Amino acid sequence: MKNILFINFLLLFVCIGNAQEIHADYSITDETFIECTPVISQGKSGTCWSFSTTSYIESEIARLGHGTHDLSELYQVRNTYTDKARNYILRQGKAQFGEGALSHDVINSIRNYGIVPNDMYTGLSGSETNLHDHRELIKLLTNMVDNAVTHKILSENWWKSYEAMLDIYIGKRPVTFDYNNKTYTPAQFAKELGIEPDNYITLTSFTHHPMNSSFILEIPDNFSNGIYHNISLDELQQTVDYALKEGYTIAWDGDVSEVGFSQKTGLAILTNKKEKKGLFKEYNEEEKVTSESRQKEFENYNTTDDHLMHIVGKGIDKKGKTYYKIKNSWGGKGVQKGYIYMSEAYFRMKTVGVLLHKDGIPKRIKEKV
Repeated sequence: MKNILFINFLLLFVCIGNAQEIHADYSITDETFIECTPVISQGKSGTCWSFSTTSYIESEIARLGHGTHDLSELYQVRNTYTDKARNYILRQGKAQFGEGALSHDVINSIRNYGIVPNDMYTGLSGSETNLHDHRELIKLLTNMVDNAVTHKILSENWWKSYEAMLDIYIGKRPVTFDYNNKTYTPAQFAKELGIEPDNYITLTSFTHHPMNSSFILEIPDNFSNGIYHNISLDELQQTVDYALKEGYTIAWDGDVSEVGFSQKTGLAILTNKKEKKGLFKEYNEEEKVTSESRQKEFENYNTTDDHLMHIVGKGIDKKGKTYYKIKNSWGGKGVQKGYIYMSEAYFRMKTVGVLLHKDGIPKRIKEKV
């Protein structure tokens, strides 16, 4: 009993400590929240792109009336690691290779390989319990593709050994599986869930390409040369607002390396301060973000595509400022238990791109893209 009381005291102390670090005006009330699957963790892997986009696809399936499903994030990772190796070798090592990818790579994987429930493919090796850890795997894969390029080893046996490495660490991909008393191939399952890859589109807003044009965005993780559709910054925000209002969620890609991004406090705000300590104890005014200031941050490398998450709603603080509610993939950490409230200013400055269903785009904007 004493141990239980002591633990409860510690938990209360932690909660009070967290509360004291956040100014009262940062108390946020949800205005819009679209139901999504529970927060989970990507573990020690750089696969946020699959966790965020798979979460997004799970919400899409529910929106389309096909129920709630826990899908395999690692099935799409497994597929993409093969695609990345082929791209890297064909480009003679002059390409990105690593754990990173983007939302459209999950869409490409669904198009080419389908969807699998998580119970049918966890992607956990025998040495792992429930925590993904790709640190050793990615070192081995990187050595393999680099050696293939250096020594021009492109035989069928080399590919078999590469696939075998993935099978050992992530698991063999199922050809068929039984789910809800039916047998599926991954392609059949994707079709039954109503996911049509051609319905999903990636939007961005940068001034180094013409407005209303389509282009390949110059970011390292865009190994597959995914197409982005360029609209104005105001239209990008209007699209996200419209989508949420109409019941669509959004897959978000952007920069979370800023001082104002805090999983602990569940907040992402735009600030010029250099230290995180004590930042949220006072209410911060944020700068007005323009297309010019946003472009400058992108071109000087202050805005990079270092993380992907899932936008599921909006909230408002006690001063009337609006935030986007975002589901993260770092487990149930922080005051918001795995969620982040991102201010509009942070969104406008630090968003690299968003992926959503084309019907979630306002008609006047959709006509442009």
